[in-house]
Amino acid sequence: MSNNVTIFDHPLIQHKLSILRDKHTSSKDFRELVSEIAMLMCYEATRDLPLDDVEIETPICKTTVKHLAGKKLAVVPILRAGLGMVDGMLRMVPSARVGHIGLYRDEKTMQPVEYFCKLPKDIDKRDVIVVDPMLATGGSGIDAVSQIKQRNPRSIRFMCLIAAPEGIEAFTKAHPDVHVYCAALDEKLNENCYIVPGLGDAGDRIFGTK
Repeated sequence: MSNNVTIFDHPLIQHKLSILRDKHTSSKDFRELVSEIAMLMCYEATRDLPLDDVEIETPICKTTVKHLAGKKLAVVPILRAGLGMVDGMLRMVPSARVGHIGLYRDEKTMQPVEYFCKLPKDIDKRDVIVVDPMLATGGSGIDAVSQIKQRNPRSIRFMCLIAAPEGIEAFTKAHPDVHVYCAALDEKLNENCYIVPGLGDAGDRIFGTK
């Protein structure tokens, strides 16, 4: 396992993830859980963001405190399932800008096809967190990060809920400089490139289109 991969073992994340996996969990509960897990993961994934000293005045006196440095964060979900993680991220960092990258998987080639990319104009001054619930083959994540790298952000991190070993291997090989954060590393991909045991199609379960 690459040193650039963090697998979260926090009990709250693992508990919520177990409910998320259950096929009987409703779309409403699934959406809420995805958002909650993203919020908990965001807390840890932003632990090393740079800080600046800023002078303020409390009701008692002037003092120096810590603020996030520069233009702060941009959250970039991979459409459409990544949208489910955005609200949780914004609860932790309300000032973050949000970009969007649209990709879908060609059912024959299993390769990602890009159909949309809209990023904040000042992306080069921001630390970017790309979010997608699943890292299966790694294709979509690899392509999304490659697109963002062309805009020269300060840094890029990738955050997912569940990853397959094949996806981790492919992603870290393609982008060894990008740290990956995930809530669980599952067993494998099946013949249809779905993660096992996984949680099914995250997009369908979030939006109720299964």
